[in-house]
Amino acid sequence: MIIAAVMMSAAMLSAQDLSQAVETYNNGASSLMAGDKTSALNYFQQALTLGQACGAEGEELVGNCKNAIPGVILSIGKELFNNKDINGAIAKVQEAAKTAKEYGVADVEKEANELLSQMKTLDSMNAGNTALTAKNFTEAAKIFKEVLAADTTNANAAIRLGQALTGLGDADGAIDAYKHAAYNGQMDIAKGQIANVYLKKAVSELKAGKYAQAITSAETGNTYEDDAQSYLIIGQANQKLGKNSNAIEAFEKYVSLKPTSKNASAITYTVAALYQQAGNKAKAIENYKKILSDAKFGATAKQMVDALSK
Repeated sequence: MIIAAVMMSAAMLSAQDLSQAVETYNNGASSLMAGDKTSALNYFQQALTLGQACGAEGEELVGNCKNAIPGVILSIGKELFNNKDINGAIAKVQEAAKTAKEYGVADVEKEANELLSQMKTLDSMNAGNTALTAKNFTEAAKIFKEVLAADTTNANAAIRLGQALTGLGDADGAIDAYKHAAYNGQMDIAKGQIANVYLKKAVSELKAGKYAQAITSAETGNTYEDDAQSYLIIGQANQKLGKNSNAIEAFEKYVSLKPTSKNASAITYTVAALYQQAGNKAKAIENYKKILSDAKFGATAKQMVDALSK
């Protein structure tokens, strides 16, 4: 009789525990529907503990709790991410992935791991952009290389890496990075950046008196994107090399692309003078006439037109 009484008491206790566990689970479901995910998670975790204490009778409830908990944790992580709390979001999504794996919730585990990868990439990109803005090119290049190592198709990281390497003076490395970005879908941006790298090379080579190299760099840049400044450099370098016909062609292209630039009249005057040196009076007069109204060159241009027209 004593043994029977003890067994009956245990059964009553188990029924009470299960009832409490179910009530707690239902409270969690209600909180979740109300949008209070933190409370819902607490209720589900409490219900899980209570259900496990009920043994076989609590197995179904335990299963429901285990199915619900990882998804709620992941949802909280997404909210943190949307609120720009990247570090908090990463920690919560990591928890979701770990819990989902432990509880065997494969779809949540997969989603959490995919989102975690995206978050870590974004966090790294933000850090790299901060370094780039601060002109800490060494740190920025390091970060963007790490991002690309994790995902070789990240075209934005390749663009940023190119900018960092340009800042470090590594033109060849920058061009390779931009080509990688172009291959992965950022063709237009990459072409413009590559043209800019070659333009900077051309400017440096022109200043150093490396006229042939400056012409090559400027012309190569123009194969990616036509740039007026490149034509100006080509014209100046050719003029230094005594290749006046090439200089004229480049200068005319420059003026056609930037007719309202501050130096357009000066370049047009140079073109007229080069035609005059070549013995082409008609083209010389034509170009001098273009700048007759210019405050700086107009008077001299009129004199030249009058002299050549005789």
